[in-house]
Amino acid sequence: MASLSADSDSVVPPKVLEDLKQLLWGQGLKDEVFSRWTQGFVSSEDEPTALVQLEGGPCAVIVPVQAFVLSNILFTNDGVNEKWRETKETDMIGEILHASLVQILQQTGNSNFTLFYTQQNNKDSKNDSHENGVKKITENGESSSKRRKFGHEKFHMNLRCQHCHSLEDLSSALKSKLSSFQGEMGVLLYLYSVILTKGLEQLKNEMEDPNEPLIDGVHGHGSQSLINLLLTGKAVSHVFDNEKDVAGLKLQGISKQSTIGFLTLLEHLSYCKVGSNFKNPALPIWVLGSETHLSILFSQDKVLVAPESKATVATRIFESFDPEGNGFISSILLGDVMTTLGLVSEPAYVEIMKKKLDMEGLGVIVLTNFMQEFFPEELGLKEPVHFTVYHYNGMKRSNPDNKVRYQEGDGVIQELRGLPLVTTSTPIKTCLQTKWPTLDLQWKNDGTPSLN
Repeated sequence: MASLSADSDSVVPPKVLEDLKQLLWGQGLKDEVFSRWTQGFVSSEDEPTALVQLEGGPCAVIVPVQAFVLSNILFTNDGVNEKWRETKETDMIGEILHASLVQILQQTGNSNFTLFYTQQNNKDSKNDSHENGVKKITENGESSSKRRKFGHEKFHMNLRCQHCHSLEDLSSALKSKLSSFQGEMGVLLYLYSVILTKGLEQLKNEMEDPNEPLIDGVHGHGSQSLINLLLTGKAVSHVFDNEKDVAGLKLQGISKQSTIGFLTLLEHLSYCKVGSNFKNPALPIWVLGSETHLSILFSQDKVLVAPESKATVATRIFESFDPEGNGFISSILLGDVMTTLGLVSEPAYVEIMKKKLDMEGLGVIVLTNFMQEFFPEELGLKEPVHFTVYHYNGMKRSNPDNKVRYQEGDGVIQELRGLPLVTTSTPIKTCLQTKWPTLDLQWKNDGTPSLN
């Protein structure tokens, strides 16, 4: 693969650009798909710290950036920012966006960074946004109905890049170009910056199938690899913990606890199993995935990311030996489960437990019997956990009155194991119950938020 020049600013080598386009878009990029991604990181006039998504597709970039924006608003070095929703000054919001964009680039693991810009918007992105008398960005940052449609050939022809060899250089360069990322091509410029900073070969090594483009060529949706890249810095294709060996093929998942979490409705539909590293992030912020869109659930209550109880750990490990979710394992695996949990696992004792937990000799160990035997003190009734949560969806049409605002709700987790929770089901609750099976939610004012 062609290499980039070490100069501070340069034209992107044609071979590098072609490899990047192939990895991101695949063959035959259509202007219709490309145009869905032509927007900047722009704020809602109704919720200044919330980013607006104009069309379907770029949520794979916008939502992770929004999650890091929230992390920088909700929490400070001293704890919780109780006045987080009062952040309205344009300069302050710009500083928070800048810090978030730097964070995501930093977690790619490289010490050298690449920032993309286009030849014209590097000169004056603000003047360009009003070119030909057509106003693309309103004074509040939202796109007007007369937003220009861009052809991908012109965009790629005008691409330039700047190389930064330290985090300090990156921060300074990104601050000087922040208006470009807020301008009408900003999301793509930032995405290209993340990809080339990560490195094309490293990306291919992390993806399960590098021949599958990161953006779907028909609908313009970002792949799980792209979402994982923005959230964790690694473009692995799965959401389970660490790696799995499937018929001799090693599949890569999430290798460590993430800062931002991820939950998906697809787990409820048995298409995947989200691991603990994504379900239990460092901060109480989760990207939520539906079949076609991303949104965010967040809170300032860190009880939601408190260390797992012994029972939770035991259940998770037991279920890791039950990949089909049957609620039981083969009795042959009991010793492995006990060893993983640090329980006494001498062969003679394991045999005694097999006979006790499988009295009928069916050759299976049921989860409830296992928990009652080894963790009985964890199964009793505990005080419910109450907390306030918020939901973000960047699509106007998915919000009440077509206004992008955070929707507030009250949550409660009933710490009662072994009994089903009977409540009204909604897609968002179903998604969240993949992490909190006994969760119930009451949303204020505007009704239940949409995952789509």
